[in-house]
Amino acid sequence: MPTKIRLQRRGKRGQPFYHIVIADGRAPRDGKFIEKIGTYNPLTRPAEIDIDFNLAINWLNNGAQPTDTVKAILSYKGILYKSHLLKGVQKGAMTEEQAEIKFQAWLQDKQAKIAGKKKDYELSVKDARKKLHENEIKLNEAKAQAVAKKRAEIAAAEHASVVVAEEAPVVAAEPVQAEEPKQE
Repeated sequence: MPTKIRLQRRGKRGQPFYHIVIADGRAPRDGKFIEKIGTYNPLTRPAEIDIDFNLAINWLNNGAQPTDTVKAILSYKGILYKSHLLKGVQKGAMTEEQAEIKFQAWLQDKQAKIAGKKKDYELSVKDARKKLHENEIKLNEAKAQAVAKKRAEIAAAEHASVVVAEEAPVVAAEPVQAEEPKQE
C-alpha cells in the first residue's frame, strides 16, 4: 500500500484550510486517511503551519511520499533537512550531537529570516496605509478648495445681481384708474 503525505482540504469556499494527513495513495483527496499529522492555513501572513515533527519524520523514514505542496511545507519547517541529517547519522557520517547542532543552527537562521520577512510585510502594510491616508487628505483638500471656489462664484453672482438691481432705474408706474361699472 503506497502511502502519501498530502493535504486534505477543509474550510469554506474561498477560505481554504488544510489538514496534513497520511493517506493511501489511491484514496480520494478528502477521503479516508490513516493519520492526521498537522494543519496548514495559507490565508495568514506568513502561512500558519502546525505539524507534529516526530510523526512526520517517522512517516518519511517508513517510506511515505509527500506531494509537491507538502514537500515544500516539510522543507519550510525543516523536517526534510532533519530527516536528511538523521540518515547521515544512520550511515555514520556524523554523530547525533553534530546533527542536532547543525539543525539548531539552521532553525535559528530560518526563524531570523521569517521574522525579517514578517517585519518587512508589516512595514509595507504600514507604508501602504500611510500612503492611502495621505492621498485621502489630498483628495479632501482638493474637494474643499473646489467647494470654496464654487461658493465664491455663487456669492459673486448674488452680489452682482444685487448691484445690478440697485443701479437699474426705477420706473414709476402710472396710477391705474379703476373703471366704474356700467349701469344698464
